Amino acid sequence: MIENCRTNKPPMSYFPVTNSNLSAEHIGLFLQKKYSLSKDTKCQLIKAGINDTYLVSDTSDKFIFRVYSLNWRAKTEIEEEIKLLNLLKENGISISYPLCDTEQNYIQTLPAPEGDRFAVLFTFAPGEKQHLISKETHFKIGQLMAKFHQVTQNLKLERVHYTPEIIFVDSLKKISEFLKSDTEEMTFMRSVQTELIKEFANADSTQIRRGIVHLDIWFDNLNLSNDGQITLFDFDFCGNGWLCLDIAYYILQLHNIEKYEAKDYQPKVDSFMEGYESVLSISKEEKRLIPMLGISLYFFYLGIQCQRYENWSNSFLSENYLKRYINGLVKRYCDIYKIGIS
Repeated sequence: MIENCRTNKPPMSYFPVTNSNLSAEHIGLFLQKKYSLSKDTKCQLIKAGINDTYLVSDTSDKFIFRVYSLNWRAKTEIEEEIKLLNLLKENGISISYPLCDTEQNYIQTLPAPEGDRFAVLFTFAPGEKQHLISKETHFKIGQLMAKFHQVTQNLKLERVHYTPEIIFVDSLKKISEFLKSDTEEMTFMRSVQTELIKEFANADSTQIRRGIVHLDIWFDNLNLSNDGQITLFDFDFCGNGWLCLDIAYYILQLHNIEKYEAKDYQPKVDSFMEGYESVLSISKEEKRLIPMLGISLYFFYLGIQCQRYENWSNSFLSENYLKRYINGLVKRYCDIYKIGIS
């Protein structure tokens, strides 16, 4: 017979936590006061993950409230992101931008159970995400990316510098915590990493533009409206690096969606590149490096998934998932461009 486990000991006030979901209802009340929103303001959690995203509706207006995970971004990093967004807004780039509260503060500090979490209110990007995009829209996205790079070329933020160590050396260390070293997939990743290190070391840096990059431009961070407006958002990974990293990542994601063999894939890539080059030129060296940079970003984002296992990827990340990802996406992309093949 199982004994009753009740005791007379007083309960702990709170059990320590590493991550929490903040009440949407109470965030709505908080925003009403901080931003002078109406009493009709509604708030709902639409995405929990590395950061938590809330949709805020106030009569006819919509906003996005991002709550950063504890210790994910330092306050200085968020301030730099805000500085970048305000610069882009001033230069007419179509983005979701931050909003001040009634005391002219951009960053809110929320005392969550795990510790103080930072948060920012953004404008809502009109339209919606579209998984399959027309060739003409890819052209416009290319133009938008190039206009963004026009503003950020040769500028720097007090944020991460996307070096080989950050992108694919440190990332493989994080992956190795979930994927055994003696697997075929890890052996393959190490061989590709070796080739990427050589490519970065031998690249003609005089022909590669530097500046501030977004590093996450793809359909999930673009809203398209019925009148053809494209709005870019989610600059959480913005930092310093080669501008062609953004180009490589976009083409990589287009490949993931359209697949290389699809008849529409290459025309859409070409249209995107034409749109970009209608604003800025891409050097031959940058074009040569695009496939290698795409592969390096596979490393990077797999590393992020492993790094954020505790409060984001644990519902899907496993050794089997990593094997399927590497075999189905990374190897496939490498095969197309003959990368990592001895």
